[in-house]
Amino acid sequence: MMVEMWSLVTMGCLMVGYAKFKQFFPYQFPGYFDKYFRKLVSFAYPYVEITFDEFTGERMKRSEAYSAIKTYLSDKSSASAKRLKADVVKDSQSVVLSMDYNEEVIDEFQGVKVCWSAKKTTPKTQRISGYPDDDAKKFYRLTVHKRHRELITQSYVSHVLKEGKEIATKNRQQNLYSNNRSHNWHGYKRSKWSNVVFEHPATFDTLAMDVKQKEEIKNDLIKFSKGKDYYARIGKAWKRGYLLYGPPGTGKSSMIAATANLLDYDVYDLELTAVKENSELRRLLINTSNKSIVVIEDIDCSLDLTGQREKKKTKEKDSNADELDPVAKKVKEEGEKESKVTLSGLLNCIDGLWSACGGARIIVFTTNHVEKLDPALMRRGRMDKYIEMSYCCFDAFKVLAKNYLEIDSHSLFGEIERLLGVTKMTPADVAENLMPKSDYDTEETCLERLIEALKVAKEEAIKKAEEEARAKAEKEEKKRNNLSKEVKEVKENVVAAKEVKENGFAAKEVK
Repeated sequence: MMVEMWSLVTMGCLMVGYAKFKQFFPYQFPGYFDKYFRKLVSFAYPYVEITFDEFTGERMKRSEAYSAIKTYLSDKSSASAKRLKADVVKDSQSVVLSMDYNEEVIDEFQGVKVCWSAKKTTPKTQRISGYPDDDAKKFYRLTVHKRHRELITQSYVSHVLKEGKEIATKNRQQNLYSNNRSHNWHGYKRSKWSNVVFEHPATFDTLAMDVKQKEEIKNDLIKFSKGKDYYARIGKAWKRGYLLYGPPGTGKSSMIAATANLLDYDVYDLELTAVKENSELRRLLINTSNKSIVVIEDIDCSLDLTGQREKKKTKEKDSNADELDPVAKKVKEEGEKESKVTLSGLLNCIDGLWSACGGARIIVFTTNHVEKLDPALMRRGRMDKYIEMSYCCFDAFKVLAKNYLEIDSHSLFGEIERLLGVTKMTPADVAENLMPKSDYDTEETCLERLIEALKVAKEEAIKKAEEEARAKAEKEEKKRNNLSKEVKEVKENVVAAKEVKENGFAAKEVK
């Protein structure tokens, strides 16, 4: 201890002396002297420092080591640190404490004491603006005597990472993430993702759909979640793409929530219209965690990603039109300014080299109009499984009856089964009719209301079909009339031409 104390005193004297030295000598000389001073300091300073940054690879991806260290130090911080940060987890039932920035915590490993400190450096521009900064460099620093270097680097760091991951698994909570818009507000750049606790109650047991289809999807998901070694053996990125398609109200969002709850995955709701360019899209996807579901809802409406190749063919024509129409030109410039994400950029992220950054990721696209999607987006390897979310069948109805009325059978089930076989109604509409509207509603009241709604829907469907058939017949009749008129005109033209020709020959003979 005395040796260490004298080392620190020596270090203090050296620092004070060096500061005075820089005041009295030209700026070139201290710069030349820096490297020798650093060697002298390293000789006198008895400690080794190891830094663990929050981000790796030019801030592209959050470091797993940083997260594990933060979790590991939570218990140590609550016991000894004076300034703490609190976070509520596990349905608000427990609180996780971590040390605040510029705070230190002492840990002990095999009789050796080490010092952890949390640091944050803020860019000068953010200090001036005064706004919170998500671009600040955050890191943990581990300080230990250099005689224990081998023990710390070979055993202690591995111990910290392992313990941190185990604690994180125990305290883990599901999160729902959404991406922020990329623009700055008064110099304040927001983080890539914001999150809330994911608390959607949907499960496969409460999901209203065909029983056989439901089991097939569950088995596929479970097999994927356990397929790390399999995907590594066949040389494919550990990811899987799902396309959910069908009319609105058929349970696409509930399917996503049930999948997340089945696998205990986080959900990332990716809003493409908030992404300005392809490079930003890559950064967003790289910053998603392993064991997560990336959702792009209503892909046919999120961006105009369909028909990109056709647009290129008419680019020159459109540019000429814009020159003649200043309003069209302004609208086009605003659209380009809003987002420059392309179909090829999206495909590279979900199926190219960047898709291998991370594992156990599920990518889900939803659409109400599958026929509008570009074939390049639909091919196998990008969309591995197509799931049609269709109208309510009798199996789906029985699940809804169990959920809303807590019944497995009723005398009215037969009538409902017959009507569902000839009527298209979404599970959302069926559920709305089954839901009791007052304390006086009984099981029979709710079922009768559903039967009445199904009958009305059936009549409306018949009426609509008759109107469409009538409109089609009128269109065909009009088409036949137009064709007859054209044929009549052609015949009249032929007769007129023949008369002109005959009159011409007669005139020639008279002459």
